[in-house]
Parts: sequence; structure tokens; C-alpha cells
Amino acid sequence: MELSKIRNFCIIAHVDHGKSTLADRMLEITHTVEMRNMQDQILDQMDLERERGITIKLAPVRMEWIPTNVEIRIRNDEQNSNLDIQSPDSEIINSKFVLNLIDTPGHVDFSYEVSRSLAAVEGAILLVDASQGIEAQTLSTLYSALEHDLEIIPVLNKIDLPAARPEEVKHEIIKLLGCSESDIIMASGKTGEGVENILNEIIKRVPAPKGDINKNLKALIFDSVYDPYRGVVSYLRVIDGQLKDSDEILLMQTNSQGRAEEVGIFRPKLIARSPLSAGEIGYCVTGFREVSQAAVGDTVTLKKAIADSPLPGYKKVKPYVFASIYVSEGDKYPELKDAIEKLKLNDASLSYEAERSEVLGFGFRCGFLGLLHMDIIRERLEREFNLDIVITSPTVEYHITKNNGEKMIVERASDMPEANSYQTIAEPWATLEIITPKDYIGNIMDIAQKKRATYKNTEYFDDGRALLKYQIPLAELIIDFYDQLKTVSSGYASMNYEILDWRQADLSKIDILIAEDRVDALSFIAFTPNSQSEARRIVKRLKELIPRQNFEVKIQAAIGGSIIASERISAMRKDVTAKLYGGDVTRKNKLLDKQKKGKKKMKQIGRVNMPSDIFIKVLKNE
Repeated sequence: MELSKIRNFCIIAHVDHGKSTLADRMLEITHTVEMRNMQDQILDQMDLERERGITIKLAPVRMEWIPTNVEIRIRNDEQNSNLDIQSPDSEIINSKFVLNLIDTPGHVDFSYEVSRSLAAVEGAILLVDASQGIEAQTLSTLYSALEHDLEIIPVLNKIDLPAARPEEVKHEIIKLLGCSESDIIMASGKTGEGVENILNEIIKRVPAPKGDINKNLKALIFDSVYDPYRGVVSYLRVIDGQLKDSDEILLMQTNSQGRAEEVGIFRPKLIARSPLSAGEIGYCVTGFREVSQAAVGDTVTLKKAIADSPLPGYKKVKPYVFASIYVSEGDKYPELKDAIEKLKLNDASLSYEAERSEVLGFGFRCGFLGLLHMDIIRERLEREFNLDIVITSPTVEYHITKNNGEKMIVERASDMPEANSYQTIAEPWATLEIITPKDYIGNIMDIAQKKRATYKNTEYFDDGRALLKYQIPLAELIIDFYDQLKTVSSGYASMNYEILDWRQADLSKIDILIAEDRVDALSFIAFTPNSQSEARRIVKRLKELIPRQNFEVKIQAAIGGSIIASERISAMRKDVTAKLYGGDVTRKNKLLDKQKKGKKKMKQIGRVNMPSDIFIKVLKNE
């Protein structure tokens, strides 16, 4: 395939701005998918993606398009300049171009996958909802695209909506990109209006890929999936050289070695086609048994002709949010183990290790990329494997320096050493961007201040919205900040965050005792000046959430050996004297004493029954 006839691009958009719908119209117009096989969000393979209207796993597809009545811009590699053909060349106009689209996730949890997808293309469509305008996650991905020096094509989507305000949103885009109004394409992914124009503009504006077919193979892995029959299938962008069936391959970062059992392209199903040459996007069936062997961002080369250096930008994906997962019925633990192992096959970013809790039994301590990633794993365990699971409150990773200089990493509060055994403790911080209507700025600043956020600055848009920038501890962000943000802004605010660094802080471990037994799953780490008020809030919340038992239950919060907050749940009382119909008062006292002794014995050996969702609810402000 000639490099001048290839265009590689992706779509940048906030959640629910119509990215997958626009991709559907592109597939229809280019006849990539037959009409009888079309369905909404065809590139979203999971039911969960369709129901939530979000993209969780990126999806590439190869389309073919013959442009009409458009001036084609060709990248001249020798002069490194663009030549505009003023009068359309019929040979070029009637030529067939290959358009490789990568439909990427929009959520911050998958930002590394998005960054590798951006590295695999030369252009990006900036898709903005005409009714909602630019939102926080759009900005984040746009800045990443600009760092990769991609050609940005702004598209105003959903112009058919009654609530659309195209003129206002156009000014936002012009202010953001510094482009002219004529550069912005008006479109509707739902009706198909303007989609042909978008395809023509991709060919006109996005430069053709560079690459040398005669050099040693160098290909970027931008995603990997696990097929139960064929093993790991890697999604590749070939930078230099060629990859053919049966080639012996080497991955330069993980040093994994394998064989290209099959190579091909996406239409959007896997279609075998060998070879894949420089500038093309396709797949390679590696035969690996684990996706970690073909990590996102790694460089594929040939064993017999190794490339001079790996492609830049590779990093090992690291979880930032941790939670424990248990089953409500202890005998379902083997099923939970099998389910997590199967999810891990397709998700290298999920980490897990077995653990045991005195209250909840056997389970797994899992690491996630963020809250959305955690929520997706929880829902997949419940839906796909029919498990009734209990998931504890999410925590973050703390870096501790002990008195002897030894450094340790703590992911759960119960593992934190005693206060006098370490010198310093550091917690992760994140940069936070919030876009909101001006009317809600005061409310948002109030909740940010309560969450220990550090204010940086405010930028104002012409349409009456503002961009607030903060730095905030990740632990404060992951519990219920998003819920509170949506509440105080009537649902209008959007947020985006990125991990910044680790900073020393004055933190304390608070243990929760129920019926004088410490419950490890409820222990948490709090900012020391707020520890007493937070402990009081937690024990009061537990009093509301734990149902009454047949005996009195003490709920206590402790730092070390000191109780700093306490509540009691009174026992349910059965009227044991109801059956008496007369006689001396001593008969009544005898029954009451017997009941008292029974409750005392039950208090010693009784077990407190707690609802399965208590661990998520307890830390949230209601």
C-alpha cells in the first residue's frame, strides 16, 4: 500500500459527546459494514459499554474511501512540506484511500492506552457536543494529542439537537485551538449530516504516515486482547519494515519472544492479510498466554533483524486505587478466583493477590487504574460470572520511611505500622480540572476546600462557564468527590484528574472495632487534624447502617490504644413477660434475669451481621 494513500486518525471526545455514533456513520458511509450487520455502537463490543454509553476498550477499524471534489494535501517527505493541489487531480480524486480509525476510551482511567493510540496516528478529530461545549476530559486528551504533534480537525457534533448552541461552542473551539471558523466542521453523528465532509477533510488535512519498508521491523503495540483459542492478539501500528505470517518476533521492552501466527487488518472483524507494511495498522496473533507478555507501548521487531532502538513512551501501567473483593457466600470463593483470573487474561492493568479477613473470609486485594476501572470490574464479576460480591472502600498507595531508613509501600490501612515506628508518610496527589457554569463556583470551591485541595487558578469561557484548577490528595478524590461535585452543580460540572506526585502528610491510621473486635476492612487512614471528627462521623454512620442485634453492640474508633469515638446499638428486646397472667412479682423478675444472662452470653459469643454494601457506604457523606 502506498504511504500517500493511508490516513491514520482517532477521535477525541468527552464521555457521551457522540464518538461511537459518529464512528457508526463513518462505517455506514464507507460501506465497511453491511447495513444488515449494522447496530448502534458497533465498535463497542461489551453490553456494559452500550448501556452506559461509554467506550471501555479501544477499537480500531480500517475503512476505504474515494474522495470527491476536494483538494488533496500530500506530505512531501523529501522537502518536509505540504503541497496543496489547487486544481483537483482526477487520478488522485478517483483514488481509493485507506482510513484507519482508532476509537479510544474517553475516561481518565485509560489515559495511558489513549496516549499509545495517539502515538499510532497522525491526526485526531476533536469532537465537541454542540449543546454541552468543551468539557474537562476533552481538554486533557487534546493536550496529549498536541504533545504528539497531531493534526487536529475540530468537529461540532449533535447540531440537530434543539438545545444546540453552535455559535457559542464555535467561539470556545476557536479560543482553544486558535483556528478559524471555516476550519470547524458542522456534523451530526445521528443523522449523518457532515460525515462525508469529515472523511474528505481527513484526507485533505491529516498527513500521510512516514516510514521505510526496507528498514528492520519496528511496530508499536497500542492494545492487546486475549482470545481463548488463539492466545494474545496484539494491535499494531507498523512504523518501519514489514511483518508477515510465521515471522519470529521479539518484544524489545519485555523481551518476550514469539511467532506471528497470523497478521491482518480490522474491518472491524479480524481479516487475515499478510504482510503488514510501514504506515499500516493491523493485528498480530502472537500465541502468548498472557497479555502482560505483549504490553501496551512495547515495540515489536524481528528476531533475525532487530531494530536499532525501541519506540519511546513505554511505561509499565501501575494501579493507583486499591480495594478488596469478597463473595457474600464463602463457598463461592473458588468461583471468584476463576472469574478474576479470566478478567486478568484480558486486562493487564488489573492486579490481585489473595487475602483473608476475619469478618469477610477469603478474598482478593485488587489494584485498579481508577474508580471507573474498579466499577467496571465489579459489574463484570456480577454480570458475566453471576457472583454476589462485597467490595471494600477504595484506598490509595502510601510511601512510608521507617525509623531505620527502610522504605515500604502500604496499600491497606491495616498494614500501616505503629505511629512511633516510622519517620515520614507520603500520599499521592493529583492535578484536578473542573469545568462548571459560573453559578456553581462557590459551592465547588467549598467542597474542594473541605477535601484539602490547593487552589491554583480559574479560567473563564465566553459561554458563562469556568475552568477551575486544583491540586488535591488522591485519597480525598476517590471516595465521593465526584458524587458531591455532581450534587452541588446540579449535574453540570465535569472533572478530570491526573496523578501528580507523592507528598509528605500528617496522617493517622484509625481502627474500627465492632463488638470489641477490630474489623480490618473498615480501618482507614485520615488526615490527623481531621481524624477525630472523621472518626465520629464514621461510627455514627455505622450505627445507622448496622441492623440491631439481639445483644448490645459497641462501635468504637481508635488510634493506637486510644478510643476517640464511640456509639452503641441497643439490643432488640423480646417481651418475655408477655405470657404471664398473674402471680408474684418474683416470677416476672426471674424471667427478666434469665433473659439478661442470655444476652450477656450472646454478647460474648455472638456475631454481628453486617450488610454487604456497608464498606462502600460508610465512607461516603450522605
